[in-house]
Amino acid sequence: MPDLRVRALQLLTRRDHSRAELKAKLASEAGSAEELDGVLDTLQEQQLLCDQRYASQRVVARARRYGDARLKQELRQRGVNDDDIAAALPEAGDETERCRVVWSRKFGQLPQSAAERGKQMRFLQYRGFSGDAIRRVMRGADE
Repeated sequence: MPDLRVRALQLLTRRDHSRAELKAKLASEAGSAEELDGVLDTLQEQQLLCDQRYASQRVVARARRYGDARLKQELRQRGVNDDDIAAALPEAGDETERCRVVWSRKFGQLPQSAAERGKQMRFLQYRGFSGDAIRRVMRGADE
């Protein structure tokens, strides 16, 4: 068990991990699932492992490039529950403003045709921005 705890702490000193992520990384090194859960529970009690803190840091780090839908999807894939995701998303800021920044950085000029407009909108959708935010940005770009 001390080896498992040391390995978990080594991983956590590099960056925060969600509980599910850390569990997956340590599964091969653990003697049993109970031992692994015990180490993870201890780390959570000591507040060294916190899904909400992980979600907040991840959202802040990636919000400049991605929309809320993409951020939610990434956090769910890493095992963060919906309550922690909902608590972390407001830290990303206004989605429409972030969408506008991403759009201007990538394109910077008005679409000249319907095909170009479609291309710009698909790019923003791929980045996880909502349809509402994309429409607001494209409407603002047309003005």
